[in-house]
Amino acid sequence: MSATDCIDLVHLGLDGAICCYLIDADEPTIIDPGPTTTLEHLVQELSGRGVGPTDLRHVVLTHIHLDHAGATGHLVEIFPNATVHVHEDGASHLVNPEKLVASTRRTFGDLHDRLWGEVKPVPVDCIRAWRVGEPGPWVGLRPIPTPGHIGHHLAYLDERDGTLFAGDAMGIVLVGAPSHTPTPPPSVNLRAWARTLDEIGSIGPDRFGATHFGLHGDVESRRLQLGERLDALEARVRLALKTGDESDAARFDAEVREELAPFMGEDRVNVYFDMFPGTTDWAGVAFYLKRNP
Repeated sequence: MSATDCIDLVHLGLDGAICCYLIDADEPTIIDPGPTTTLEHLVQELSGRGVGPTDLRHVVLTHIHLDHAGATGHLVEIFPNATVHVHEDGASHLVNPEKLVASTRRTFGDLHDRLWGEVKPVPVDCIRAWRVGEPGPWVGLRPIPTPGHIGHHLAYLDERDGTLFAGDAMGIVLVGAPSHTPTPPPSVNLRAWARTLDEIGSIGPDRFGATHFGLHGDVESRRLQLGERLDALEARVRLALKTGDESDAARFDAEVREELAPFMGEDRVNVYFDMFPGTTDWAGVAFYLKRNP
């Protein structure tokens, strides 16, 4: 049996929002190091677990969004023996992050720097760009294409114990609350996401690790719930676009906060959804539907 350590990155002081996974392996491996704003905390947490600057060997990315991968450029300076593993379609944005940062600024506006911090380029010789058919970082950690949230999204199955490190592919799961749909613009693909959820169902992992947040054993019920919620959000956004109801985005955000408040508390749910607003998820679906009517 392998062991996985879920490290809470305590993003902007909020526990249970963003995590990184440290996998017990012959070569120390982390999944999704998080944003630069939590880098110092991550390094301290790794040190407390016996992973110092010369020890870390693998930084494995599900995708390149800054809440998952923003700290990577800084991290390889601190851990010079680490190799960064990412889908080939995301690798160029790590080497030259200007377009990625510009896109993120359009989404998050004035909140950008406070949320994510400075993004440094990752040296190309530190990156192993994964291509379909190639092996994973090490034997037993299998990359699985899981597009939907973004086209180059990967999940990683630890075949030793059946844990699927799902990134955002299984949605956002906070403190036992109903699954939430992470669908920010501009790269959401709802049809691809439906196929991804079917693929996860066929794999049948024993548990999954969500970056937002933690390890969960109720894989099948969460998989079905996320599919239903993606369908429901698509239907309401499609109707709003048809009728010109521009206020529906704000209503969706308010409904999400109201639904999750009993699980998280009103203050915590507001802090989280001020960082990741439901209006942004609504806008991502609208962006998709306008291009895929």
